[in-house]
Amino acid sequence: MATGKEIRGKIKSVENTKKITKAMEMVAASKMRKAQDRMHAARPYSDKIRNIAANLSQANPEYTHPFMVKQDTAKRVGFIVVTTDKGLCGGMNTNSLRLLTTKIRELEGQGNAIETVAVGNKGLGFLNRIGARIAANVTQLGDTPHLEKLIGPVKVLLDAYQEGKLDAVYLVYTKFINTMKQEATLQ
Repeated sequence: MATGKEIRGKIKSVENTKKITKAMEMVAASKMRKAQDRMHAARPYSDKIRNIAANLSQANPEYTHPFMVKQDTAKRVGFIVVTTDKGLCGGMNTNSLRLLTTKIRELEGQGNAIETVAVGNKGLGFLNRIGARIAANVTQLGDTPHLEKLIGPVKVLLDAYQEGKLDAVYLVYTKFINTMKQEATLQ
């Protein structure tokens, strides 16, 4: 039978755990808010760049950049798979990897060879598990990824496309809408 002193000790222990959990929650909320602010600040810039690139592709029809030429028949396809390094984010990674799996099955069913680049630990682990050919990967980018670390791995597929070794390159990522909704996207 527990004595009064033991019960008071357990109550104190639970209260201390509650304080620690509350502090951790506040830190996580602060990090989430900062990440959302960075994302919201960068989105208009990325949208504008996408619009400018789309307009430039139609501005001068006598010159067509190799990235703007669409192949009618694809025999070798590349995927750039963007995921997180850690897995504590609900269905965020799962949904984009499910979309990737569906597209890979569809393309392999048509006789296409698949080549991938993984950005993030979760995508790299998934691609290894399904036995996909991984041309390059980058992990541990942290909260503020630097472009210099991304250029090398992504350039592997873009160079292969430009040389004619790949017929199409897809980007698979999760588009952030709000904290409760993220949309798996394949472009």
